[in-house]
Amino acid sequence: NYLFVDFAGDTLSYVDPETGEIIKVQVFVATLPFTDYAYAVCVPSQKVEEFLHGISMCLEHLGGVPKILVPDNLKSAVIKADKYEPTLNKALEDMGNYYGFVVVPTRPHAPTHKALVENQVKMIYHRVYAKLRTCTFFSLQALNEAVWELMLAHNRKRMQMRPYSREEHFHAAEKETLQPLPAQPYQMQYYAEVTVQQNGFVLLGRDKHYYSVPYTLIGRKATIIYTRSLVKVFVNRESVAVHPRVPGYGYTKQDEHLASNAQAITSRSPNYYKERAGRVSVGLGKLVTAIFDNTSTSTPPEYYYKTCDMMLRLQRSYPQEEFEQACHICLENCLYTGKKLEAVVKNVMEARSQWQTSIAFPPTPTDHANMRGSEYYQ
Repeated sequence: NYLFVDFAGDTLSYVDPETGEIIKVQVFVATLPFTDYAYAVCVPSQKVEEFLHGISMCLEHLGGVPKILVPDNLKSAVIKADKYEPTLNKALEDMGNYYGFVVVPTRPHAPTHKALVENQVKMIYHRVYAKLRTCTFFSLQALNEAVWELMLAHNRKRMQMRPYSREEHFHAAEKETLQPLPAQPYQMQYYAEVTVQQNGFVLLGRDKHYYSVPYTLIGRKATIIYTRSLVKVFVNRESVAVHPRVPGYGYTKQDEHLASNAQAITSRSPNYYKERAGRVSVGLGKLVTAIFDNTSTSTPPEYYYKTCDMMLRLQRSYPQEEFEQACHICLENCLYTGKKLEAVVKNVMEARSQWQTSIAFPPTPTDHANMRGSEYYQ
């Protein structure tokens, strides 16, 4: 049996609820030509990773694997088109080896070879696109759920000149011929060569995210092999760390990877500093809370940990009353650094010292009723 796959020419879209931006997405379409059973899913782009993800989701939906996959000569599938021996994308070839299907692209300049999937696309335009044209969605998942519901109705609709639907034909005549699925869906692998940093982490540059490895490997060369959901780190071809993939800036760690002093640092958080500052000083607790609550969201909280450490040290080094007053002054004037807090404390102490001196030694009066002038002694 065959599975024809392609992207529809027209896109669908959803609205980003945070920015209001309209996000256009590609529609992956697949069909089993024997029963005309169809599948569709929206993906962010036509990149290789999204193309393979569409195939993987289709196979999961079908509940089995066809013997032959027939893609169009798009770049996600075929590097170099050829009538007899096309050069396949390595990732698609790896995927075929994983699932056990053979990839046979359509012949270039032979549109009749992909007429079945193109005819399916035309029907999807009428039965899916047309019914969604007045609908607004606010996530890719919501859009896909609507697409799948309409595709279900499409597959269950009675076919012309036949007493059965595509779904009925598929379950009766083709599903049992599919090969069984492997235990886990295929995920495309990417590679990155890195060096273990001095803090015991490796950086996955694509996501700007850090992952921990055993601290004994600091300074060593490492290879990161990652998929949509998993990050594996290898040193000398031996696996040294496995983490779930987390897109976006941040740190993912395993405590056993870190030295004891590193564990003490990485266990800290904004809440740790807020609670600790609040226990030793009411003013400092408010100041530290303001530091984390009023700073730019693009700045990671770890950036302010050293500032908080310095402020806690200052609290132990100066009198409580003057320190409290300095914290309130810094809070009112949005002074959020340790050096500025120290300067304010010193100014408060100096001002208080001058005031106390003026009380202890009042100025000598020079003119009052009991004062004798120089004439008295002449």
